[in-house]
Amino acid sequence: MKTKPKDISQEDWDAVEIPELTEEDFARARPAREVLYELLPKAAAEALLAHKKTGRPLGSGKKAAATMRLDKDILETFRATGRGWQTRLNNALRDWLKEHRP
Repeated sequence: MKTKPKDISQEDWDAVEIPELTEEDFARARPAREVLYELLPKAAAEALLAHKKTGRPLGSGKKAAATMRLDKDILETFRATGRGWQTRLNNALRDWLKEHRP
């Protein structure tokens, strides 16, 4: 980056360094995806453009969220078994359904 000469005001220097964009500039604009592939090696462009999703992974679509009230001792027992306790609770309900009709 160039050093600003002392005889130029900051306002003039900023105007030279960052010209105001015009409608023509916006009309010529292209998506970054196109420009990066031209400017960078393919592998680098792909790495920059790789979209990593954040947050909770999508479910299988086979389950639905539900709010239910359970006795504290039952909930504590399943939670005490560690990660996956909700799956184990689901499996216990499934086993119960094999022998019973709601």
